[in-house]
Amino acid sequence: MKMKKFMNAPETVTDEELTGLGLAYSDILDVDDHLVISKDLADADRVTIVTYGGSGHEPAQAGFVGKGGLDIQAVGDIFAAPNGQLVFDAMKLADKGHGVLLLTLNYAGDQLAGKQAMKLAKKAGMNVRQVVTCEEIQFDPNGEDNKRGLAGAVALYHVAAAAAREGKTLDEVAEIAQRYADNMASITIKTTDATHPQNGMSFGDLGETDLMEIGAGQHGEGGGVRVPMMSAKDTVATVAGALCKNLDLKAGDKAFVMINGCGATTMMEMLVLFKDTVEFLKAMDVEVVGNMVGEILTVQEAAGFQMNIAKWDDEIIRLWNTPMHTPAFSKE
Repeated sequence: MKMKKFMNAPETVTDEELTGLGLAYSDILDVDDHLVISKDLADADRVTIVTYGGSGHEPAQAGFVGKGGLDIQAVGDIFAAPNGQLVFDAMKLADKGHGVLLLTLNYAGDQLAGKQAMKLAKKAGMNVRQVVTCEEIQFDPNGEDNKRGLAGAVALYHVAAAAAREGKTLDEVAEIAQRYADNMASITIKTTDATHPQNGMSFGDLGETDLMEIGAGQHGEGGGVRVPMMSAKDTVATVAGALCKNLDLKAGDKAFVMINGCGATTMMEMLVLFKDTVEFLKAMDVEVVGNMVGEILTVQEAAGFQMNIAKWDDEIIRLWNTPMHTPAFSKE
């Protein structure tokens, strides 16, 4: 059966998407080939924030470029990291003399590109730091502990950007970003598979079953545990319980909760899941002081969600509560 996606040609879909992004949000950002650049960068006199990653996960990551968010994202092809040279080019463009923080999600291709870019930057004498997010926790005790970077990086983008806008040094901004990365945890729960928009291939056979997979890789890597579908409340109890244990959350702690839809999960479901998560944490006497609910980092039309919980301190809360204006997320 022919793939039902509104495209013109598989080989140009990323280029056309980026052109559309630039047209739709010309007040916030510029698009230069595969670099998405915040208009806020032009007058920046501070540490700047760069990230990179494959397309196909919209709105992440380009949707979080803008005031109070990322300064530049280097965009790769669908589900593929850009090359290290492009990431280095983004870092050079972002550098305003105060240093550049490179934020990397933990995948093999991203790590390789980041390593190459950091090597080029240091050779060029640039002041750069790198923080890698790897918040996925091991759910299957008999499986691999992959520590993949998931949607939790998006909240970190804003916290790091807010720290930079306060005039903090690169070392200070990197320390805050690393502290955030060390105090968050995520799990992916998948119920149906995505289709690769360039070749029509499915990422697996989960959609042909009555099961869900807890700890699934978002690109179809697998590695999770398949169980019968559960209610929202039972799913939250299972997943949030594992995340809280990993973070050692205790009564009196303050937390951020993200429910990230994988592409085909309805807002109705996500809001029910969020409500159940808040109630679960309230029963532990853990206060939810920040949240994101919606499609943040997707995998085409996969169904399911990522739950991310982060333990916050007063400094993180203050930084989060600063203005942000990007294509995918705005707050005053």
